Amino acid sequence: MSFFKALLLAIVATVFITFVLGTGFLEMMDLQVYVNNDLIAPMQAIGVSAMVTVLLVLVALAIVLSVFGTMIFVGMLVIGGLAMAFIGVFWPILLIALIIWGVSRNKAQPQKA
Repeated sequence: MSFFKALLLAIVATVFITFVLGTGFLEMMDLQVYVNNDLIAPMQAIGVSAMVTVLLVLVALAIVLSVFGTMIFVGMLVIGGLAMAFIGVFWPILLIALIIWGVSRNKAQPQKA
C-alpha cells in the first residue's frame, strides 16, 4: 500500500471513529456545547474537533518528514561529496586500471563447428 493511500485511510478512519464515538459520548454524558450562547449540534461540535485533530496530525507529519528528509538529504550530500573527492584524487589510477582491464580481459573464443 502506498504511503499516501495509507495516510488517507488513516485520516478517514480517524474522522469516522471520532464522529461515531464522539456523538455517542456526548449523548451518553448528556453534554451540550455552546458557542456565544448558541447551542451547537453534536455532529458539528465533534466535526470541528475531528478536523482540528486531523490538521494537527498532518502538521506533525509534515514536521517529522521534513526533519528526516533534511537528515537524509544532508547524508546523501556528504556521501556524494566523499565519492567525488575519492574520484577526484584517484582518477588517474582508476583510468589506468580501466585501460588495463579493457586490454587484458579474455575475449570470447569463436566456437569450432
